[in-house]
Amino acid sequence: MTTAPAPLFILSFRQRDELASLAAGAGWQVVAARRVGGAERRFLSSGAAVAVIDARGAPADGLTAATLLGGAIEANGGALLALVSRGETATIAALYDAGATHFLASPFSDSELLQALRFAARHADRMAREWQTGPVFAPLGWRFDLTTRDLVLTPGLAALLGVAEELGVRTLLRRLDAGDRSVAVGALRRMSQARPATAFAHDATGIGRVVQHLQLDLAEQRIDAVIEPLGSAPEPAAEMREALAGARDAGSARRWLTRRLEVGGDAPLHAMLIALNRFDMVNTAYGRAAGDSLLRSAQKRVGDVVHEVLGRDALIARMSGSTFVVAAAAARARIDLALERIVGELARPFVTGESIAVLGCRIGLAEALPADSAASLLRRASEALAEARDSDSATMRVANGAADSSNAAIDRLAVDLNHAMERGEIGILFQPQVSASSGAIVGVEALARWEHGVLGSIGAETLFAAAARADLEIGLSDHIQKLVLAQAAGWPAALSGLRLALNLTAADIARPGFADLFLDRVDASGFPRNRLTLEITESGLIEDLGIASALLSVLRGAGCRIAIDDFGTGYSSLAYLKALPLDYLKIDKKLAQDITGSPRDRIVVRGVIDMARSLGLTVIAEGVETDAQLEALAKEGCQIYQGFLCSEAVSIGALNALVVNAASSALQ
Repeated sequence: MTTAPAPLFILSFRQRDELASLAAGAGWQVVAARRVGGAERRFLSSGAAVAVIDARGAPADGLTAATLLGGAIEANGGALLALVSRGETATIAALYDAGATHFLASPFSDSELLQALRFAARHADRMAREWQTGPVFAPLGWRFDLTTRDLVLTPGLAALLGVAEELGVRTLLRRLDAGDRSVAVGALRRMSQARPATAFAHDATGIGRVVQHLQLDLAEQRIDAVIEPLGSAPEPAAEMREALAGARDAGSARRWLTRRLEVGGDAPLHAMLIALNRFDMVNTAYGRAAGDSLLRSAQKRVGDVVHEVLGRDALIARMSGSTFVVAAAAARARIDLALERIVGELARPFVTGESIAVLGCRIGLAEALPADSAASLLRRASEALAEARDSDSATMRVANGAADSSNAAIDRLAVDLNHAMERGEIGILFQPQVSASSGAIVGVEALARWEHGVLGSIGAETLFAAAARADLEIGLSDHIQKLVLAQAAGWPAALSGLRLALNLTAADIARPGFADLFLDRVDASGFPRNRLTLEITESGLIEDLGIASALLSVLRGAGCRIAIDDFGTGYSSLAYLKALPLDYLKIDKKLAQDITGSPRDRIVVRGVIDMARSLGLTVIAEGVETDAQLEALAKEGCQIYQGFLCSEAVSIGALNALVVNAASSALQ
């Protein structure tokens, strides 16, 4: 049986036909181009694993082409051979940074070129095999991300333990006996800025006696662990860093996709490639350090959306350069929700040094087909991304010409929402608000959740977006207020001292007679007015501050307290502080988390807290996830916090247990 010729993509500005003829004569199936425009899409469509860029005599065009193709080459595990003029050292360095993997300097013979092509093809084959099976070494260790709370095991450790590479901290600790577990927890607690490294020994099933070497990296907000079987040295640090990248690099992403495709499931697997716009301009203008910081910020924004909308089982990884991959087994409607949120998050400005950078993104989406491998799925997503980049206006393209509508998911939800309230699908969870000084739970914020029959749990932001599309904002707000007040009025005794924070919408504020209607609703429920805080989202008040101020003054005079929510996300914050009768200022989670960022970030947060305190307002920080964030915020004068450091939003039963346990701990 004759083997089909391997595809090869050639881009040459002056000698396209000559190079194509030579390669074709040697058995390659050549796709050749002369212009840079559309090169990425043509390379991906060719099916080639090897690309040739002939930069001889045209170094600037060659670098542009390498920049276009470099990400696709790295993301798809290929090779890029650059032909350069002899002596162009600077060109070689720039091409290497752009993604070239092999070089050949002129003058060269035909046989030397063909040999270079064979070397490039071997490299591409090796990359494909390695990404499919993992690195040749199998180090033992794990990494814990202090920001996202993700725990990732190296493939070697996951294989020995017979677990997934990503799992919960408690799951891993439960594999130790009680004595070793306490030793492990003690080692974790010992680490600090002054003592970033420690170790502990224990018995491990399938390995024997081992030592875990722990390293705290506060700059990267993570803990790395190398597991050393006694009698052998740990892997070198460089290898361990790469191995511990888990599902955050291209190779691990491929292996993750391969496993998911093999396992299958009821929900279809989707892969999306997300490329930042104008990122090269940031690197050029501000330097690589600023670019790296921006990439970390972008990945965190994407990760926050992915974990909230698609769950912790979804994949997010940096594939190459400024391109990320997100993959999840989920209904298309939920994928659309994630995409819409990601586009919005990446459209928000980034702080870069002393300046503001506005980037945005382009996205390519592909749904797995029955015959897809990880490579073919990613390649189709890459083709869709290339089409989005070539477009003048499209933010996203979908592989295989599937229909795309950025509002389709919200439209579908808007239709379902008409019946969701009747079916009792809208529920309420409560997130604790904690005193920064004493650690006591002093209040809760009520948060709506829609338990959709197909899409699962949907948060308040998406829920109200669907309500706006269906013209049900007032009806939904009334429904939620009644649910919250009824549940809070029936709280168990342990919760009887907590303040309740309830969100009001812009539609509520604009309603004639809303104050009387709302106060009647509160009194009918039996919940005391003096324990009720009404939260107003900053972005919901822009249209008429006069009306908002009058309404809130009435409610405040009736015994309620007023908070401005998500402070720091909009553009009219100072006007709100001057015009509205406020008791609390809630710092948006993205601003609050900046307290452990750069000195400039800390100054901004400190200024907000000082201003609020000067106005006599109690400051509440949202989204607090680490002890370092809490310590820094408390030091600056923040009195209350809420966030995963204490608890996510929970049911009444779980809230009661948290309060009881906190009270018991305080007495001990």
